[in-house]
Amino acid sequence: MKIFIAGATGAIGSRLVPLLAAAGHDVIGTSRTPAGAQRVDTAGGTGIVMDALDPGSVHREVLDARPDVLVHELTALGDGIDLKHLDQAFARTNELRTRGTDLLLSAADEAGVGRVLVQSFTGWPNARTGAAVKTEEDPLDPTPIAGSRGTHSALVHAEEATLAAGGLVLRYGPLYSPGQAIGEGGEMLRLVRDRRLPIVGGGGGVWSFIHVGDAASATAAAVTHGPSGLYNIVDDEPAAVAEWLPELARIVGARPPLRVPAWVARPMIGVFGVTWMTASRGSSNEKAKALLEWSPRYSSWREGFRSGLGETPSRHSASRSKPTD
Repeated sequence: MKIFIAGATGAIGSRLVPLLAAAGHDVIGTSRTPAGAQRVDTAGGTGIVMDALDPGSVHREVLDARPDVLVHELTALGDGIDLKHLDQAFARTNELRTRGTDLLLSAADEAGVGRVLVQSFTGWPNARTGAAVKTEEDPLDPTPIAGSRGTHSALVHAEEATLAAGGLVLRYGPLYSPGQAIGEGGEMLRLVRDRRLPIVGGGGGVWSFIHVGDAASATAAAVTHGPSGLYNIVDDEPAAVAEWLPELARIVGARPPLRVPAWVARPMIGVFGVTWMTASRGSSNEKAKALLEWSPRYSSWREGFRSGLGETPSRHSASRSKPTD
């Protein structure tokens, strides 16, 4: 098939291009820059330059390609993630998830694209009540934390627009790999090494991680499998912060995380960060495994952290995602 990847040079897109090309697909991947388009060429696809927020550029490139499948992996997280000012850090990504999604869906409809995959996120957007692990049937948080509401709203917009268009929404959990580190933007690992990411209160917030390679393989599976709907792309082992954070610190050679009450942590990581560490809910991958006929290579974050993040500290610097619009 001909597959159009919007955002082909980011953490997932850069792995997806060679994966799909190796499977025999004709892959067209976008970047903001000629240098990024060249990286797509090198990876086995055809790189093109596209401004994802310019209606003319999006319309022209999608209509010229007329792909069978369109994959939306656009983000803009070159400056990392700031837990205290989430909406500010995600301002451009939120625009890509709202206006950018609308532009891609409109162009895909006009071009007669048969299948559309759009990225989203799972974890902190889940409702902070009820079961510790949520499925796709569970509602999202009806009262997002101040400072995260714009980002939450952008995710909801992307999901609702995609489902209305008959597409698939892939809700990735926090990503990790040697190049991506932890979380969107890679900021998490730097905080762990600097001992600035504490266990807050009892550390009861539940996280569901996914290795970047597994996120890419799930996306590749969704190109040909699964009906329209929401899919949590996470590993098999949701874990509380009090469980995974000390293990992460040990693996990367950092000192054990501090344990602090919420009022002490709030100036360090903000209200949003405190809430994510204490009250977030994990996500189940059972639907994705069944309907996408996919399973993660790293079924547990334990194995994935050891294999992907255990380099000596001297070889590490803060890892930040590259913007992929």
